[in-house]
Amino acid sequence: MNTEEDIHVGNQPQLSRCWKPERKFGVVVVGVGRAGSVRMRDLRNPHASSAFLNLIGFVSRRELTRIDEVQQISLEDALSSQEVEVAYICSESSSHENYIRQFLNAGKHVLVEYPMTLSRAAAQDLWELAEQKGKVLHEEHVELLMEEFAFLKKEVVGKDLLKGSLLFTAGPLEEERFGFPAFSGISRLTWLVSLFGELSVVSATLEEQKENQYMKMTVCLETEDKRPLTWIEEKGPGLKRNRHLSFHFKSGSLETMPNVGVNKNIFLKDQNIFVQKLLGKFSEKELAAEKKRILHCLGLAEEIQRYCSKK
Repeated sequence: MNTEEDIHVGNQPQLSRCWKPERKFGVVVVGVGRAGSVRMRDLRNPHASSAFLNLIGFVSRRELTRIDEVQQISLEDALSSQEVEVAYICSESSSHENYIRQFLNAGKHVLVEYPMTLSRAAAQDLWELAEQKGKVLHEEHVELLMEEFAFLKKEVVGKDLLKGSLLFTAGPLEEERFGFPAFSGISRLTWLVSLFGELSVVSATLEEQKENQYMKMTVCLETEDKRPLTWIEEKGPGLKRNRHLSFHFKSGSLETMPNVGVNKNIFLKDQNIFVQKLLGKFSEKELAAEKKRILHCLGLAEEIQRYCSKK
């Protein structure tokens, strides 16, 4: 596949814009909010991975009929249609598990926004179901495809951590739809695990002012060599979406995130990874490592929720 326009995703094999696939996978997008709309845009535009995919329609609880010439179809039709081979689950987190299970049982491959479930056991069960059905179950993690993360990864490599902290601020988020803060904020937890390895929970507290739509979750974590990491999620009206980090190493400190550029096409980059999985381009070792990381993060989120629930 040596062409002028090859696409690279990490160390994975390439997808070429000039290589015409022998077949296309029919796709339905479930949920057409921000993420779902971006997914539909990427599926309709000419990209290397999109050449392997054919957008059949979208599923929504709202009566929309069509969006940009893409037809709305019912969930029942999406599940039963032989034309639909892939489901993109872009709905609220609380509905992910049910949708994944239905589409896997219907013999479809699944791409799902994070978190794939709101419990580790449910995720493990769904992966076992995917294996039984011989289908790909892919949880997107666009935060690992961001320019900021690439910068941090380079900064951290080979350095001995002494201590660190990561504070994330944003506007209010409905727990009923998106899960406990440790789950709705799992992308920050994924950053820390990807940068510093598997972690353990030392303590966690949750301060809430429901009448003011304010919450602050403070989590004390520990690396395998007992280095402390603090993760804070603070959400409320007027709080801007931002990350504040402080990492101290034996060789120096990192206190600010420089302007490292615009995060371009991160959902498309994730789609490239998904297509490579559909094509069998990922090794069993790579898939196992990814699954282990995701389950570890979901397990940490569960443990954090238990800590915060203690009176």
